[in-house]
Amino acid sequence: MQRGGQLRLIHAADAKARTVREILGDHISEDVEVIVTDESTIYPFALDKGQRAKHKTIQHKTEYVSGLVHTNTAESAFSLLKRGIMGTWHKISAKHLPAYLDEMTFRFNRRKNANLFLDTLRHMITAPVLTFEKLTA
Repeated sequence: MQRGGQLRLIHAADAKARTVREILGDHISEDVEVIVTDESTIYPFALDKGQRAKHKTIQHKTEYVSGLVHTNTAESAFSLLKRGIMGTWHKISAKHLPAYLDEMTFRFNRRKNANLFLDTLRHMITAPVLTFEKLTA
Protein backbone atom coordinates (compact mmCIF):
# COMPACT_ATOMS: atom_id res chain seq x y z
CA MET A 1 0.00 0.00 0.00
CA GLN A 2 1.49 3.27 -1.08
CA ARG A 3 0.52 6.24 1.09
CA GLY A 4 -2.24 7.99 -0.78
CA GLY A 5 -2.09 5.28 -3.44
CA GLN A 6 -3.93 2.13 -4.35
CA LEU A 7 -4.03 -1.09 -2.35
CA ARG A 8 -2.67 -4.25 -3.95
CA LEU A 9 -3.48 -7.58 -2.29
CA ILE A 10 -1.18 -10.26 -3.60
CA HIS A 11 -1.75 -13.99 -3.31
CA ALA A 12 1.57 -15.71 -2.63
CA ALA A 13 2.39 -19.41 -2.49
CA ASP A 14 4.07 -18.99 0.90
CA ALA A 15 5.46 -16.37 3.29
CA LYS A 16 9.12 -17.30 3.01
CA ALA A 17 11.74 -14.56 2.76
CA ARG A 18 12.56 -15.45 -0.87
CA THR A 19 8.90 -15.15 -1.92
CA VAL A 20 8.41 -11.89 -0.02
CA ARG A 21 11.66 -10.52 -1.54
CA GLU A 22 10.38 -11.25 -5.06
CA ILE A 23 7.04 -9.57 -4.35
CA LEU A 24 8.69 -6.51 -2.81
CA GLY A 25 11.12 -6.29 -5.71
CA ASP A 26 8.22 -6.34 -8.18
CA HIS A 27 6.15 -3.74 -6.33
CA ILE A 28 8.54 -1.27 -4.68
CA SER A 29 10.30 1.22 -6.94
CA GLU A 30 13.92 2.22 -6.45
CA ASP A 31 13.01 5.85 -5.73
CA VAL A 32 10.76 5.07 -2.75
CA GLU A 33 11.65 7.25 0.25
CA VAL A 34 10.62 4.97 3.12
CA ILE A 35 9.33 1.44 3.62
CA VAL A 36 7.16 1.09 6.73
CA THR A 37 6.29 -2.32 8.18
CA ASP A 38 5.34 -3.96 11.44
CA GLU A 39 7.93 -5.75 13.53
CA SER A 40 7.74 -9.05 11.65
CA THR A 41 11.11 -10.78 11.61
CA ILE A 42 10.88 -11.65 7.90
CA TYR A 43 11.63 -8.14 6.60
CA PRO A 44 15.38 -8.01 7.37
CA PHE A 45 15.73 -11.16 5.24
CA ALA A 46 13.25 -10.13 2.54
CA LEU A 47 14.50 -6.58 1.92
CA ASP A 48 17.57 -5.99 -0.17
CA LYS A 49 20.41 -3.75 1.10
CA GLY A 50 18.99 -0.56 -0.42
CA GLN A 51 15.50 -1.27 0.89
CA ARG A 52 16.81 -2.07 4.40
CA ALA A 53 18.36 1.42 4.54
CA LYS A 54 14.89 2.92 3.93
CA HIS A 55 13.06 0.52 6.27
CA LYS A 56 11.20 1.88 9.30
CA THR A 57 9.42 -0.40 11.76
CA ILE A 58 6.55 0.28 14.11
CA GLN A 59 6.69 -1.77 17.32
CA HIS A 60 3.06 -2.58 18.11
CA LYS A 61 3.92 -3.76 21.60
CA THR A 62 4.73 -0.18 22.59
CA GLU A 63 3.08 2.11 20.00
CA TYR A 64 0.92 2.21 16.88
CA VAL A 65 2.12 5.52 15.44
CA SER A 66 5.47 7.26 15.62
CA GLY A 67 5.25 10.44 13.57
CA LEU A 68 4.66 9.32 9.99
CA VAL A 69 5.70 5.74 10.75
CA HIS A 70 2.56 3.61 10.96
CA THR A 71 0.86 0.71 9.21
CA ASN A 72 -2.71 1.82 9.96
CA THR A 73 -3.92 1.91 6.35
CA ALA A 74 -2.59 -1.55 5.53
CA GLU A 75 -4.01 -2.91 8.78
CA SER A 76 -7.38 -1.34 7.97
CA ALA A 77 -7.40 -3.08 4.59
CA PHE A 78 -6.50 -6.42 6.15
CA SER A 79 -9.17 -5.95 8.81
CA LEU A 80 -11.79 -5.37 6.11
CA LEU A 81 -10.60 -8.52 4.31
CA LYS A 82 -10.97 -10.55 7.51
CA ARG A 83 -14.44 -9.07 8.12
CA GLY A 84 -15.40 -10.01 4.56
CA ILE A 85 -14.29 -13.58 5.14
CA MET A 86 -15.97 -13.93 8.52
CA GLY A 87 -19.10 -11.87 7.88
CA THR A 88 -19.89 -12.13 4.17
CA TRP A 89 -18.25 -15.16 2.64
CA HIS A 90 -17.86 -17.26 5.84
CA LYS A 91 -15.38 -19.56 4.11
CA ILE A 92 -13.05 -19.17 1.17
CA SER A 93 -10.98 -21.68 -0.74
CA ALA A 94 -7.37 -21.33 -1.83
CA LYS A 95 -8.54 -21.99 -5.39
CA HIS A 96 -10.63 -18.81 -5.44
CA LEU A 97 -8.50 -16.69 -3.09
CA PRO A 98 -7.19 -14.44 -5.91
CA ALA A 99 -10.78 -13.54 -6.85
CA TYR A 100 -11.62 -12.66 -3.24
CA LEU A 101 -8.45 -10.55 -3.00
CA ASP A 102 -9.36 -8.78 -6.25
CA GLU A 103 -12.84 -7.99 -4.93
CA MET A 104 -11.51 -6.64 -1.63
CA THR A 105 -8.94 -4.55 -3.48
CA PHE A 106 -11.69 -3.16 -5.73
CA ARG A 107 -13.84 -2.30 -2.69
CA PHE A 108 -11.03 -0.81 -0.61
CA ASN A 109 -9.67 1.39 -3.38
CA ARG A 110 -13.15 2.83 -3.96
CA ARG A 111 -14.27 3.10 -0.31
CA LYS A 112 -14.31 6.91 -0.36
CA ASN A 113 -16.00 7.17 -3.76
CA ALA A 114 -19.39 8.87 -3.49
CA ASN A 115 -20.44 7.30 -6.83
CA LEU A 116 -19.46 3.75 -5.91
CA PHE A 117 -22.78 2.23 -6.96
CA LEU A 118 -22.68 3.84 -10.42
CA ASP A 119 -18.99 3.00 -10.84
CA THR A 120 -19.67 -0.62 -9.89
CA LEU A 121 -22.50 -0.84 -12.43
CA ARG A 122 -20.27 0.72 -15.08
CA HIS A 123 -17.54 -1.79 -14.30
CA MET A 124 -20.00 -4.70 -14.46
CA ILE A 125 -21.25 -3.58 -17.87
CA THR A 126 -17.80 -3.06 -19.37
CA ALA A 127 -16.07 -6.08 -17.80
CA PRO A 128 -15.57 -9.19 -19.93
CA VAL A 129 -18.19 -11.90 -19.55
CA LEU A 130 -17.39 -14.45 -16.84
CA THR A 131 -19.07 -17.73 -17.74
CA PHE A 132 -19.94 -20.38 -15.18
CA GLU A 133 -17.49 -22.74 -16.82
CA LYS A 134 -14.65 -20.22 -16.47
CA LEU A 135 -15.66 -19.41 -12.89
CA THR A 136 -15.66 -23.05 -11.81
CA ALA A 137 -12.63 -24.13 -13.86
